[in-house]
Amino acid sequence: MCGIIGTASTIPISKKDWLGKGRDTMVNRGPDSMGLWWSEDSRVGLGHRRLSIIDLSESGRQPMHDSSERLTIVFNGEIYNHRTLREELNALGQKFQSRSDTEVILAAYKKWGVDCLSHLNGMFAFAIYDSDRHALFLARDRAGEKPLFYTISEGGETLCFASELKALLSNDKLSRNIDPIALDCYLAMGFVPGSRCILENFSKLPPAHAMLFDLNNGDARIWSYWNLPEFEGEQCPPPSNEKILIAEMEQLLSDAVSKQLVADVPVGVFLSGGVDSSIVTALAARASTGLKTFTIRFPGYSNFDETEHARLIANRFNTEHIELEAKPTTINLLPQLAAQYDEPIVDSSMIPTYLVCQLVKPYCKVVLSGDGGDELFGGYDHYRQLLWMRDNLSKFPLKFRQLVAFATKRFIPVGFKARNWLLAMKADLAQELPLVAYYFDDLARKRLLGGTSPERLRAEKIFNQRVVRHPDLMQMATRTDFTNYLPEDILVKVDRASMLNSIEVRAPMLDYRVIEFAFRRVPSCLKATNNMTKIFLKRLAERLLPAEFDMSRKQGFSIPLPAWLSSGRFRDFFEEVLLDQGCIFNRRAVQDLFAGQDRGFNNGERLFALVLLELWRREYRVMI
Repeated sequence: MCGIIGTASTIPISKKDWLGKGRDTMVNRGPDSMGLWWSEDSRVGLGHRRLSIIDLSESGRQPMHDSSERLTIVFNGEIYNHRTLREELNALGQKFQSRSDTEVILAAYKKWGVDCLSHLNGMFAFAIYDSDRHALFLARDRAGEKPLFYTISEGGETLCFASELKALLSNDKLSRNIDPIALDCYLAMGFVPGSRCILENFSKLPPAHAMLFDLNNGDARIWSYWNLPEFEGEQCPPPSNEKILIAEMEQLLSDAVSKQLVADVPVGVFLSGGVDSSIVTALAARASTGLKTFTIRFPGYSNFDETEHARLIANRFNTEHIELEAKPTTINLLPQLAAQYDEPIVDSSMIPTYLVCQLVKPYCKVVLSGDGGDELFGGYDHYRQLLWMRDNLSKFPLKFRQLVAFATKRFIPVGFKARNWLLAMKADLAQELPLVAYYFDDLARKRLLGGTSPERLRAEKIFNQRVVRHPDLMQMATRTDFTNYLPEDILVKVDRASMLNSIEVRAPMLDYRVIEFAFRRVPSCLKATNNMTKIFLKRLAERLLPAEFDMSRKQGFSIPLPAWLSSGRFRDFFEEVLLDQGCIFNRRAVQDLFAGQDRGFNNGERLFALVLLELWRREYRVMI
């Protein structure tokens, strides 16, 4: 796990000092060593901060060159099948000077070119400069675990890229203007989706995409190298075939966990007490001895305390279990987190995620998580609710349901419980998905910003365009979450929180073989029904976990935000930020959100969204 940065141009680059400065804004991503390289013609510069995980020797340093020095790479992530690939490439005549997985990528590119991506099993963002082709090759992993931001100059002659947006902002030639459409998406969805970025003239390379930048003419070709497979299994398998599927899943996930336990540094597991992390713990304990597990608790808030369930799993599998207490004083973290999440997301669980990463740091440099289980296997409660709506609301005419949604938007205040589901009634679930995780609808966004032009209120249209159409509602919902919510929220949250603490988080359920199995083989009826979620993984859990394990709960790492906002330091800080004269949000609209929160509305995460964006905007001096 590292931080990468670079630039490539059709003309020699005279201003070079920003590259080293940008690299060092990411020191937490790679505190162990650093590197900087420029091509002889000054048209390519690559920088790297290293977090040493595989091959801790000097031979693993980056930027790394192949033996001919034709190829130069900077790489962030891990290639879990690097040992197998090394053996295969050795047999094909490739020679190696290190044990590093970075060198394996170079050798794979040397052998297969851009098609090397189909051979890689891992999480990654990398750039390879090919001096023979005068081209820079960039790629990002299939699920989007590792980030990659970039910007191309107005004339198209210069490309700049980095693991984090803040690194690119070290180049003072680049403007810092907010993209109004991206802001609209953030306020509606809680993140900026796809290739769009919160800042104008910046972009993200989407998951499972690659780019080839031609230094001869400035052409930047971007393509998708992998897609989710179509479902090919039985729709409703008999119990005997279901058991076969579960056994296949256990074998696949066991292999993924085993591969991700490989490191030259200590490895542990995040254990929230939920099904996903408990399964990962069970399989990791099977493959490793002396396993450490970590969780976080909130004294005085029993609804958010999962330590009892985590202890049950830790005791059952004889792990060395370590706990951390979180308190409302963690408000002091918010400015620091706003700076780290240089493209903000609406997810207050970034706080406990950061804290548990901080807890892990003295013990482990690598930790496994259960991320991905909800999107792959139907774990979110909104899947159950969507199925219920499909089965029960179809008896009402669509025009009537649209009228209910219209009235809800105008007469029921933001934050009122069930408001989002009333708005969702207008959706035709046979061919579309409602935005159920709605933070602010178009009227609320317009009011928050003190009025804005209608052409800038495009979040709903953008979300609708990003829905992965499928005749099966569960397939449509899980595929849409996999390509939107997972890479833009969950994986961003984990990447930034872990990197701020200089640790690497690995997600065995996001091994691409597990992903493909989940979407190709596991039918919707084994993912969720209108009264059950995550059925398939719970059946696997029955094979692996103690009989007394409670599978009905779903909490994960989260904070008691509504209670903390009722009074005290959290409330005072939020009001101080959002009612300040310099705040970009309409004062009356913000006051109404606070008033609604005090009346029991669900505005905590909405207020968090505004605070984080405002802190971020001030930190990076962003204009709106």
